[in-house]
Amino acid sequence: MIRKDIIDLFRVTPGKKFRLKDHNPGWKQDGFEDLGKDAVKERAQEVLTKNLADLAEAQELLYADGRHSLLLVFQAMDAAGKDGTIKHVMSGVNPQGCQVFSFKKPSAEDLAHDFLWRYTKSLPERGRIGIFNRSYYEDVLVVKVHPELLGRNVTQDKVGKKFWEARYEDITAFERHLARNGTVVLKFFLNVSKDEQKRRFLERLDRPEKNWKFSPSDLAERGYWDDYMGVYEDAIAATSTDAAPWFVVPADYKWVTRAVVADVVTATVRGLDLAYPEVTPEQKKRLAEARKKLDAE
Repeated sequence: MIRKDIIDLFRVTPGKKFRLKDHNPGWKQDGFEDLGKDAVKERAQEVLTKNLADLAEAQELLYADGRHSLLLVFQAMDAAGKDGTIKHVMSGVNPQGCQVFSFKKPSAEDLAHDFLWRYTKSLPERGRIGIFNRSYYEDVLVVKVHPELLGRNVTQDKVGKKFWEARYEDITAFERHLARNGTVVLKFFLNVSKDEQKRRFLERLDRPEKNWKFSPSDLAERGYWDDYMGVYEDAIAATSTDAAPWFVVPADYKWVTRAVVADVVTATVRGLDLAYPEVTPEQKKRLAEARKKLDAE
């Protein structure tokens, strides 16, 4: 497990000045810097294996307790590793207790409702882990970079500082509502550097089995890199709260990303004071009767 003081490096403290440039995308855990490539991979697998076992146990307890749900929100630039992180971190979790939703371009029906509507429908039930691969934050990120995506429902003369502040307020109120009703919200920004994104894009172009992952739109959005860094900084600073904290996770090294996310999730579930349901005297009596029947066969 990664030390708590290191995890705290990635948590965005509410009310404290936040700047993305203060977070190193290429950070590696203390003690790993001097390891060779093979040793790093071996150590990474050890950390991840331990995390997966702990997370599977924590998820079973969450399901059995049945009083809380967990919502994991993943946001990042293209090629930061959202899909891979979700795949690896949740690989040991019981599929019956986990739901993953990936939100694409909103439909006409979505646009006919408020911007949070389509996400509300996909919230996890009590006892389950819900994962949003991109989320309602797209409406203050990509839409802020490309306000034309707001459509006809919002006139351009109304889109300004107060408009976006109102959306941040709506989001924090929404997340506060979820927290009060038993849903724990954890938000992860996978912080990849522009150089590493370029390397991963080139890898997708060079390797035939990864060609399908590359889209010309990814390259087009890369041209707005500085704009995206600005809107991410604004959104994270405005919406990281005690009820729904943001974690800015280094993403240049995938093994770091996966270890940090797994640790945060596991530690959070363990901190919920969960318990397996108690068996009542009447239930114990029925169990004893069932044992007698089985033993008599």
